[in-house]
Amino acid sequence: MENDLADLFLRAAKRIRRHQVERLAPLGLTPAQSRALRVIVGTDGPLRMTDLARRLDIVPRSATTLVDALEADGLVTREPDPANRRSLLVRPTGKGRDVRATITGTRREAAREVLSPLSDEQRETLRDLLTVIDGAAAGDAGRPRRLSGS
Repeated sequence: MENDLADLFLRAAKRIRRHQVERLAPLGLTPAQSRALRVIVGTDGPLRMTDLARRLDIVPRSATTLVDALEADGLVTREPDPANRRSLLVRPTGKGRDVRATITGTRREAAREVLSPLSDEQRETLRDLLTVIDGAAAGDAGRPRRLSGS
């Protein structure tokens, strides 16, 4: 049963992701760029590149590549950190905030479509169960997990 459950869970997650990727394509963003933009916009104030890499759980070089692409599209800006000249701060532009809002709607729409066969009560139960799983994973990793504003 657990193998079936894992397979079903993974298939549903892949369907949600596929729907998101299809809807994000017109924005010209990869899923990784979308995720980075969500983190940058969801942070109060500017974010150090090293902190972005840590929050995304990627190496700093990969964060630089993501920010390069976001900056080229006018979604973020970089500036020297006045407290540490060796560090760079990243902050969203107005366009970046607008695109993040579009991403949020796109993600919700994709999830809504995949979860549409469930009743409101079933969706709430699923949310509760996934919250328990997510909380247990946070305990395993020794760090709190928080859901972004999606």
